[in-house]
Amino acid sequence: MKNKGLILIIVIAACVAVLFLIPQERKYEEIAAVGKPAPVFELKDANGGTWKLSDLKGKVVFLNFWATWCTTCKAEAPNKEALFQLMQGKPIQMLGVLFRDDPRNLSEYYRTQPVSMPTLISPENEMARMYGITGVPETFIIDKDGIIREKLVGPHEWDSPEKLKMIEKYL
Repeated sequence: MKNKGLILIIVIAACVAVLFLIPQERKYEEIAAVGKPAPVFELKDANGGTWKLSDLKGKVVFLNFWATWCTTCKAEAPNKEALFQLMQGKPIQMLGVLFRDDPRNLSEYYRTQPVSMPTLISPENEMARMYGITGVPETFIIDKDGIIREKLVGPHEWDSPEKLKMIEKYL
């Protein structure tokens, strides 16, 4: 009976030691937030091209997380394509990021839906975790200095006068 206290202390110490030895999921210092620098990335697009946020300094970046299986993303797609066409020649780079989807689904999707902006492939949805994405569509507007200025959740009419005005104020 005298050893019960000692045994309890040993068991608790062993449990604490095990908790510290278990590998922890990678944590990010900070998830993307309006007014903060955008998390940096270097990703391949669906065609094999490499995109780095640092290479886009001096341009506004329209970063849209989406998926081929997402019905609201499909509904939003024509408006994104219209915006892409309207922004030609302006200092903006529109990028899509595939979310929880198989890149092999893109070719079939592209046959039925025009997509001119590059689609980035993020292994294991690493970029979605950095940006704090919980669902799609979700869009970030990053200014010319790499600061997140807008975070928009859900589908939007990107070619509407209100959205055009919002984007153009950062150009």
